[in-house]
Amino acid sequence: MLRLSKKADYALIAMKHLALRGDRGSSSAREIAEQYDIPIELMAKVLQRLVRRGLLASQQGTHGGYQLGRRPAQISVADVIQAIDGPVTVTACSTDGGTCDQFSKCNVRDPLWRVRERILTALGECTIAELAADAAPAMSPVRTAVLHSNL
Repeated sequence: MLRLSKKADYALIAMKHLALRGDRGSSSAREIAEQYDIPIELMAKVLQRLVRRGLLASQQGTHGGYQLGRRPAQISVADVIQAIDGPVTVTACSTDGGTCDQFSKCNVRDPLWRVRERILTALGECTIAELAADAAPAMSPVRTAVLHSNL
């Protein structure tokens, strides 16, 4: 089963939240965590990882918090997922240097690599701006992005 981590899901929730705030200032990790019932410690770790990857900017102090590091239309869902989970993979051999005992005789390796590329393309085409434009909270951002892609 292809599944993203809870951390990646939380990261996308936070990114959409910040995109919806726009120019109205930053949000604290506590504010985001409380609004979406996410453990504060986990949200803080996710946000710090996004800061390290340049997807968020953080500011210390009384009026500090987090805001998007770039415009929402310039940040893809793939950027966020890879900042949190690393490279998107479908099989053990779909990463650089990843191999298995069947590597030399595998008859599905190349087709599965093409599937992986399609997934990356779909996630790369979906931006945080698009997630923010969809105000319905019925589905998580990741599920929405994957369901709307042409896989």
